Amino acid sequence: MEKSKVLVVGGTGYVGRRIVKASLAQGHPTFVIQRPEIGLDIDKLQILLSFKAEGATLVEASFADHKSLVEAVKKVDVVICTMSGVHFRSHNLLMQLKLVEAIKEAGNIKRFLPSEFGMDPARMGDALEPGRVTFDEKMVVRKAIAEANIPHTYVSSNCFAAYFVPNCSQLGTLTPPKEKVYLYGDGNVKAVFMDEDDVAAYTIKTVDDPRTLNKTVYIRPLENILSQGQIIEMWEKLTGKELDKSIISAEDFLASMKGMDYAAQVGVGHFYHIYYEGCLTNFEIGEDGEEASKLYPEIQYIRMDEYLKRYL
Repeated sequence: MEKSKVLVVGGTGYVGRRIVKASLAQGHPTFVIQRPEIGLDIDKLQILLSFKAEGATLVEASFADHKSLVEAVKKVDVVICTMSGVHFRSHNLLMQLKLVEAIKEAGNIKRFLPSEFGMDPARMGDALEPGRVTFDEKMVVRKAIAEANIPHTYVSSNCFAAYFVPNCSQLGTLTPPKEKVYLYGDGNVKAVFMDEDDVAAYTIKTVDDPRTLNKTVYIRPLENILSQGQIIEMWEKLTGKELDKSIISAEDFLASMKGMDYAAQVGVGHFYHIYYEGCLTNFEIGEDGEEASKLYPEIQYIRMDEYLKRYL
């Protein structure tokens, strides 16, 4: 079967650049939006030029120019958006509504994958303020997709390893702890941790798969369903050093929000749902969903003990 043409929106970002590389690696004709607003951002331009050298086609289009978006969409079969939804970087989720309008007008798209790549927002209706804005905005985009009757796949990839694993899930840092760690509750609530390149590989696998059409794909491979305590234990085993552990109750953790800036409050809320409520693993995948590692057993996903070795 001929591979679909894939357009990546947000291709220079943390997730986007991996999606572009996975699309090329899996043999899809790959197109990447180049926005004129790039200005003097030399890093983004160099990333785009590297994609071009690897075989991608750069397409100039802007969210401020509806016609350019429609023309870009008409060139492909599948659109994947990877615009950031995290508050400590940039937060542009609702800009996707302009992309939905362009896809609707173009009328040729076989599949749209909006920027999700985290917790399933449909399951986060009771999320805490202010962090719930992330989920609410993703649901606004989903509503627009449904109203426009656009074929879609939603990817729930859970926790990106680089943000949650080497730091043993400590807030405010990305590097491993040296002496002590804070343990959320008993540290036994299970979450799901994924190497970002594996997330991209699974995502691209879905675009031509009829089994994932109009469904949510959860990337939840069995061996990467782990607790914070297990992550800490892995790091201690690798280093041969036991860390000093301080337990934080749910009440104290939520109280720590007071006085924090907005982005930090969002982070605390999301951590609370993951590590105290178990929002990533406290449900069974229903008929409206699929689990990626079962669909694509050929992908040899990275286990977290192996992932941690790069930080030694």
